[in-house]
Amino acid sequence: MHLFSYHNPTTIFFGKGQIIAARRAIPERHKILVLYGGGSVKKNSVLDQVRAALNKHTFLEFGGIEPNPTYETLMSAVELARREELDYLFAVGGGSVIDGAKFVAAAAAFDGADAWDIVEKHAPITKALPLACVLTLPGTGTESNSNAVISHAAKGVKKAFAHPLLYPKFAVLDPTTTYTLPARQIGNGVVDAFVHVAEQYMTATEQAMVQDRYAEALMNTLIEIGPQTLQHPLDYESRANFMWAANQALNGLIGVGVLQDWSTHAIGHEVTALYGIDHGQSLAAVLTQNWRVRRKAKRAKLLQYADRIWRLPLVDEEKAIDQAIEKTITFFEKMGLKTSLAQLGVEAAVVEKIPQRFEVSGQTALGERDDVTPVVVKEILALSMAK
Repeated sequence: MHLFSYHNPTTIFFGKGQIIAARRAIPERHKILVLYGGGSVKKNSVLDQVRAALNKHTFLEFGGIEPNPTYETLMSAVELARREELDYLFAVGGGSVIDGAKFVAAAAAFDGADAWDIVEKHAPITKALPLACVLTLPGTGTESNSNAVISHAAKGVKKAFAHPLLYPKFAVLDPTTTYTLPARQIGNGVVDAFVHVAEQYMTATEQAMVQDRYAEALMNTLIEIGPQTLQHPLDYESRANFMWAANQALNGLIGVGVLQDWSTHAIGHEVTALYGIDHGQSLAAVLTQNWRVRRKAKRAKLLQYADRIWRLPLVDEEKAIDQAIEKTITFFEKMGLKTSLAQLGVEAAVVEKIPQRFEVSGQTALGERDDVTPVVVKEILALSMAK
């Protein structure tokens, strides 16, 4: 294991009826901006519960944050926060809304000329508005980490950024808020969480026994309860286990002291930026192709995965790896997702476009060993287009 430190300052209020906890958790002196996406939080009464929890606070609302939140929309929220001197953000929704709130938190306190520099040029974040959230769509883990991904519509790019000041102060995780979600969003969320674990696990065997076993527990849980969440949308226990597994997949714990990959996410972000494909769906179309192309470098961990996750015999190691990859594909398909770019109808030009974009942006050494060059990205994309 490598040297590491681990600290997560986000308090979790978990369980049915926990939205009311915001009343005590946010001091009444704050002027709050409540941020949300479309109309789902209105239809399922979540926004009403938030309003009731904040009935002793001063707050304004900002809706319309997109599934892939854009700089353009978020800057309108920044302007509102500045104009009304709002000093606390409360995001209500899925990962996109919470990611968007993180940008607003940093941008509203940013002294530079263009807040996009926070994302594109990694301009220093020295202060940020405090934020908290109610999670209604599990998967990204953003409710208890300091990471965010947003898009710039005019530039056609999607980029990630992070800073310790962007950890939510608290997050409400009420599994009942997921009951009305469409099956597509649940499938995306389960796969997104699974790939988060895989990006931290499928790297190298480093004797990080605790991290490996914890990661394996999360993957096994998602494989077991993922289909249940689709078949029984009102089953509290399956939704609760899904929500908690997704949170633990990217709250920082399983990644401490181990190598991490994230090349599948980097490629997936480009697919989403170019073609508007759901984030979870883009990951499902790339992950197993990434494993196939980088099979030799990931061999030891692929065998461990075959053994511990899918209980496959290792007498024929090559066969075990093949079967583990196929079982992963079958799991994604059970969640309703397609597993190649060809199945999604993406244009053949993607094989050239994305490597070129990586060249231009300087992302030429991705992966846990910095060996995922634009040439390797092209191989991965070509294989995904051939399936």
